[in-house]
Amino acid sequence: MKATVVGADRLGNIPQLLEARGIRVLRHVSGRDASAQRRTALPRDTDLLILFTDFLNHNAMRAFRSAAQDGGVPVLACRRSGSALMEALARLVPGASVCAARD
Repeated sequence: MKATVVGADRLGNIPQLLEARGIRVLRHVSGRDASAQRRTALPRDTDLLILFTDFLNHNAMRAFRSAAQDGGVPVLACRRSGSALMEALARLVPGASVCAARD
């Protein structure tokens, strides 16, 4: 599975947490630049859109959600922390273990 991540200047250990779940970060957009907020088209291979809500304004979030909806891509929105991301993934993918993310 390939994900586009929007929000946050740096991802830290997020790519490693996602890789452990079989999700590769295809593209990361910080969302801070106005030009990035205007280019909301998702890469063609995007299977999942991850929005880090604590680093993203409402207009950018709305534009990326709309692009995902147009492409039939599921959206996961959460704070930028490993635990919040794993909990949101567990809600999106029933049966995924939250505890396994902390191993």
